[in-house]
Amino acid sequence: MGQKIHPVGLRVGVIRGFDSHWFFTKKGYPAALLQDERIRKYIKGRSGLGNVSRVEIERAANRIKVTIYTARPGAIIGRGGKGIDELTDTLNRMVRKTEPTNVVQVNVSEVRQPELDAQLVAENICQQLERRISHRRAMRQAMTRAMRMNGRGIKVQVSGRLGGSEIARREGDKVGKIPLHTLRADIDFGVATAHTVYGSVGCKVWIYKGEVLPERRYTNDDRLIDRRRAPREDGAPEAFGAIATPAAVAPKPAAEPEAQIAPAPVAEAAPAPAPTEKP
Repeated sequence: MGQKIHPVGLRVGVIRGFDSHWFFTKKGYPAALLQDERIRKYIKGRSGLGNVSRVEIERAANRIKVTIYTARPGAIIGRGGKGIDELTDTLNRMVRKTEPTNVVQVNVSEVRQPELDAQLVAENICQQLERRISHRRAMRQAMTRAMRMNGRGIKVQVSGRLGGSEIARREGDKVGKIPLHTLRADIDFGVATAHTVYGSVGCKVWIYKGEVLPERRYTNDDRLIDRRRAPREDGAPEAFGAIATPAAVAPKPAAEPEAQIAPAPVAEAAPAPAPTEKP
């Protein structure tokens, strides 16, 4: 049917978390949500910050903590920390227009592998399209770098007036596997737009990094909880999925050896009579 859902939003609460960490009642929620959107829009739209992957915002009391994830932290920090000081002052002025008591703290975190970050890959492809590089070449280079960094799969799709053609079209390429319906699959998704002289060209990137397995839980005696049929005291199995306690899954003690019955003594044979002499 062509109905699609955001890969990240589908996995929120399963293997991913939210980008905003705070709680408000119904009265303060809309203002905080709008303020978060303005902060993210300003940070991503400010020139000179480099490629920004995502922005996390955490609120506690009257303090707002903003964490910027980027591949080039030096472009944000600036020489001697001048850049991050200017950004902090600007965000403080923006926030204090509505909430004068709030204080903004800005932190910068480096993205170790930008080749496996879908948002950074999409923005890189769009920058190449703006420099009039072939879209096929840009896509293939991005996929090659992602697979070289041990990516499990990558899918790239561009749409618009590709190559300056009169009719817009959509092209894509894929390497590896992208299990979009598997909730435990760690799939990163990014969208970017290239503003070319002949129109806007959109780019979408899906990157599969592997499966996120559930954490192993241990009991007090450091034994792994076994989710299988736990036998009851009367010997009948519990319902499927019941947690078998360590006592239930402990190996049964070896059976005691049965008492050995001594064999009955064998009666000795009677001695043969002595031969008689003939007269």
